Amino acid sequence: MKSTTKTIKRLFDLTIAVLALVACGPLLALISMAIIVTDGFPSLFRSRRAGLGGRPFTALKFRTMTNKQGADGALLPDSDRITRLGRFLRRTSMDELPQLINVVKGDMSIVGPRPLPVEYLNRYTREQNRRHEVKPGLTGWTQINYAREEKPWEKKFEQDLWYVQHWSLGLDTKIVFRTLGALWIRYKSRPEGFTTSQELRQLPKKGTGS
Repeated sequence: MKSTTKTIKRLFDLTIAVLALVACGPLLALISMAIIVTDGFPSLFRSRRAGLGGRPFTALKFRTMTNKQGADGALLPDSDRITRLGRFLRRTSMDELPQLINVVKGDMSIVGPRPLPVEYLNRYTREQNRRHEVKPGLTGWTQINYAREEKPWEKKFEQDLWYVQHWSLGLDTKIVFRTLGALWIRYKSRPEGFTTSQELRQLPKKGTGS
């Protein structure tokens, strides 16, 4: 991405993120207090994710699960640890609002491929690794196209790569507006409010993309 393009995208990100943080400030504070009251500290969950160029950063989310363990000392399955408030936050995607701070810091963009765990970095094909040519985003081309259902990783990466190859300010604006509809579709299609994506395994290397 050219320097001028990066500057334009950065201004776009900062404008939306700052306005959103100001508008949602009271809501963020309310959610944080609700988590602390119902489940204790901390209210935020931090995880290491791969950013631009594959460089790791700490992504922020509201905490939606407890640390309950079984008799063997291992964590219980996610479905047994998610809280009632956590289900609601995930269903509405409000658990990801703290990532607006990541956008302001420059770790993330408003629009881009979703940030995935750093442990996945050695599991991509060379072509799939191109998703790290842009910053990860709060929303993206893949999310608005697959709001209703989960798709195989390969399909998601195809959408990520399409975005990398076709980025424009107009496309980002389109994705931002379409995100509201995608969130509503997701809310209606997942009444249980909880899904966990399958772990990315080592994908087969194919052709020149290996």
